[in-house]
Amino acid sequence: MKTLAIDVGGTKFTLGCFDETRLVLRASFPTDRAGGPEAMVCQIRETVGNWRKQYGFAPERCGIGFGGPVDFPSQTITLSTHVQGWAGFPLLDEIESYIGVRPVVDNDANAGALGEAHFGAGFGIDPIFYMTLSTGIGGGIVSGGHVYRGADCYAGEIGHMNIVPDGPACLCGSKGCFERMCCGLWLERDFGHSAQELLAQPDFVNRYVVLLARGLKVAIMLLNPARIIIGGGISKAGDKLFTPLRAELRRQITAWSRARLDVVPAQLDDDSVLYGALVLTAAT
Repeated sequence: MKTLAIDVGGTKFTLGCFDETRLVLRASFPTDRAGGPEAMVCQIRETVGNWRKQYGFAPERCGIGFGGPVDFPSQTITLSTHVQGWAGFPLLDEIESYIGVRPVVDNDANAGALGEAHFGAGFGIDPIFYMTLSTGIGGGIVSGGHVYRGADCYAGEIGHMNIVPDGPACLCGSKGCFERMCCGLWLERDFGHSAQELLAQPDFVNRYVVLLARGLKVAIMLLNPARIIIGGGISKAGDKLFTPLRAELRRQITAWSRARLDVVPAQLDDDSVLYGALVLTAAT
């Protein structure tokens, strides 16, 4: 069974070809924010066309993890807070018209959670909370091997929880959101350096993890996950981020709480969402 998996992000988007559960082809491109969804669809068509010519790739299934809210029952994209033009864009129709199979789409954090639960750091552990910490911040909850989406498909949207009352304005229209204070987009805008550069500075990290732990504390106290898995570009900082983060979580978590504090980086690195998109196709 050949599967086309697509990870649509605010900074980059990635395509993968799976042969059963083995990732055999992969290509990643910077997101053309000015070009909007049309530019991305053109690149997807070109890449799949090249794979078809060179390797005979003919997908039988297609899964998409999208970087923004998705109405899962109706399979429609709600919007992207980072790239204009996605609200109501017929992405599934566009992809189906080219590859001949109907894709299934979900929020990228939900897809990342599925990928890690079935193939990565969450395998055999239940329940898990997956957080993507990259251009933005999103969350996905997996229990019993399935995503918990909530009544309106907004479960896990931890990025737009206020952690700094009356803090700086977020793109969502609120203030002091978790995403506004901790994601890569705003770190670079606020401090004039990339997240990678900032996380090489111990003094910055010690301040940063206070806010990061404040957001994660909500997931711990509300959901009591067996494990928190953090993916996305910022998670690649490794121990210089995770060691102080774990220590800060121990300081912040309510003293009487016996909730476990198992926080680890994603095992699948940049491919958590691709593997989750694969799982999505198998479940439909």
